[in-house]
Amino acid sequence: MHTTPSAPPYIYLAPIRGLTDALFREVLFKHFAGFDAAVAPFINPQGASKYEDKMLYDVLHKNNQGVELIPQLLNTKPIHFLGLAQRLAGIGYTHINWNLGCPAPMIAKKKRGSGLLPYPDEIIELLEYVIPRLDIELSIKTRLGYYEQAEIEALLPRLNDFPLKEIIIHARLGKQLYTGVTSPDGFQKCLTISDHTFTYNGDINDLSIYTALKQTFPEINRWMIGRGALGNPLIAEEIKGICTDSDEQKKVRLQGFHDELLSRYKTRLSGPSHILGRLKQLWAHMITSFPGKEKLLKKILKTRTLESYQLVVDQIFSA
Repeated sequence: MHTTPSAPPYIYLAPIRGLTDALFREVLFKHFAGFDAAVAPFINPQGASKYEDKMLYDVLHKNNQGVELIPQLLNTKPIHFLGLAQRLAGIGYTHINWNLGCPAPMIAKKKRGSGLLPYPDEIIELLEYVIPRLDIELSIKTRLGYYEQAEIEALLPRLNDFPLKEIIIHARLGKQLYTGVTSPDGFQKCLTISDHTFTYNGDINDLSIYTALKQTFPEINRWMIGRGALGNPLIAEEIKGICTDSDEQKKVRLQGFHDELLSRYKTRLSGPSHILGRLKQLWAHMITSFPGKEKLLKKILKTRTLESYQLVVDQIFSA
């Protein structure tokens, strides 16, 4: 059953490992509206672990106030998957997500993330074991395949047998990582062979791209945005038509977001190199919100101290 377009668009913040943790999500959602929920970066598989609170820090409710959060699992062993799912249900979650999309080579070579897509029997085996024992909703985040789209086309009809909450598809192959173009045509093919609710993910970087995708997929009303939200944190507001700020007002809001994030990083992270590593990751995308200032990104990436970093950032935010 595909989503009807009558309701306002439902927008997820995508999980980006090493950046969109609980602190980042809290600051982002405080400064910008429009996002309905966030999927957390995957929890590292820990075998038969009981997953104590310190291992689940990023998804504990006390660290996610004001954020509708969906934890994400990477486990591929059914019994270990179920153990973590039950632990998350025990702390109050009603919806979890299975990561069948991560393209990172170190993950994929272990037959995790999108690296499991060439092995549909193992995916079905896990679902057959887990679904009857789950008292929590399960969604899947995946890709169009790892090596080729034939992989997802073979898998999707078999998933119709399971009561999944939704399937989120990043419209690339795993082997593409985040390079090359997305394939809306590939996503369209998925719609024709599955009965599930779908969410579109992949390169929604500005309002014009979203508008074009919405025209292509009028039946889709659920969207996931990752790098596009890092580049323009106001994108969900713009999509929902709730942003009426001038360019100058947007810049002021972006600076407020950045400054609070930096301040919070100083109290949470260990040392300038760790802080700068996170901020450089962010600026690799957010520089697109400052046309004409692109050359300053190279200066940011070369900084080694917070003082030199701040000098360059001040230039970006200057009139």
